[in-house]
Amino acid sequence: MEPTINSWYSKGKLFIKAVIVFVMAFFLWIPTNLIRGVINEREDRQEEAIEDVSSKWAGRQTVTGPILMIPYNSTSSAVNYQKKYAWFMADLLDINSSVSPQKRHRGIYDVVVYEGYISITAKFNEIRFKELNVPTANLLWSEAKLLLQISDLSRGINEEIYIKWKDSSFICQPWAETTANVGDALYASIPLKEEDAITANTFTVQFSLHGSQQLMFSPAARETKIQLTGNWPDPSFTGIKIPETPNTSDSGINVKWKYLNRNNPMVWNGQFINLQPSAMGANLIIPVDGYDKTERSVKYSLLCIILTFAAFFLIETIYKRSLHLVQYGLAGLALVLFYTLLLSISEYTGFNLAYLIAGVATIGLVTWFVGSIMKSSRLAVFISFVLTVVYGYIFTIIQLQDYSLLMGSIGLFIALGIIMFFTRKLQW
Repeated sequence: MEPTINSWYSKGKLFIKAVIVFVMAFFLWIPTNLIRGVINEREDRQEEAIEDVSSKWAGRQTVTGPILMIPYNSTSSAVNYQKKYAWFMADLLDINSSVSPQKRHRGIYDVVVYEGYISITAKFNEIRFKELNVPTANLLWSEAKLLLQISDLSRGINEEIYIKWKDSSFICQPWAETTANVGDALYASIPLKEEDAITANTFTVQFSLHGSQQLMFSPAARETKIQLTGNWPDPSFTGIKIPETPNTSDSGINVKWKYLNRNNPMVWNGQFINLQPSAMGANLIIPVDGYDKTERSVKYSLLCIILTFAAFFLIETIYKRSLHLVQYGLAGLALVLFYTLLLSISEYTGFNLAYLIAGVATIGLVTWFVGSIMKSSRLAVFISFVLTVVYGYIFTIIQLQDYSLLMGSIGLFIALGIIMFFTRKLQW
């Protein structure tokens, strides 16, 4: 009976060790999930830095207008009058804007904000006051105002703004009335007369604007044309509509929008209509994808550990060189520490260089370890080659995000084929 047991153990010990090594790989995979928690924590700290700088510079900006407001007296009884507001959108709104990035620092983080230059021309073919069904005598032409709404007005505007009409300029003042539900806005008093309502009127305004993360424009006209230019790298466009044509600038932004209003009335009275849900523009964030790429590389940690252990196991079985399970574990810990090196270094150098540094360090450590144990430079070079291929393969998958599933499937299929080839003659 005893020889039978020894014979069974001798034939099955490779299989038993393979199972143990596979289980060890899963246990080593657990700490990598803790590393993902550290990555999320560092991402949160970066977001806090961005919000902190934005709160002191200026936040996301949405520009709406100019919109013409004319108050009128509404008869509430035979004697009493109640003042109400009538709002008129322009027939054509032509917006030209340019943005340039400015870098600010918070700790180890670089936060990018922007300074924009905005030029707006609003053309009214006529003022459609007849659509209000209000007697002409009730309109208070002398109290007309041109409204310009800016979402972060207090921090984003640092100079006086003037609206030009005919040959005159009118200074903008903060909107103080709360009855119309306008929010943060500026207005310029325009001395309109009744005869101006039946002629074309063109208003222009130019100003500089501070902001961060996003710049949007609301279509406050029957037809809105927007042009956005600047030396901003890698812009992304957002809002109700994407630009008419793709971005034509290799080093920044050069795009145009054209929007015909079909959602909001051209003339209304009472409360101010919020036009910001129809806004369009660009997210002005210089992408820092180091954390994202690091997290994606951690997702492949189990694959990296298993393929490395498979290489160790093939060396054991083919070259008859034994490795202790503790040595498997130490090599696996080196593979796990690769991700902490990658995370910490990438915060200072960027992802690609950090991946190279962490990869070279990890491959060098494991190669030295295996070469010292097995007393063979050839086997050390083989392990170095395997790890280089594995890390290079994972780096390629991370860079080719759109093709990561295809590349991953092909790579795993090839790896499985290689393992099957070298183990085809083993007596398990």
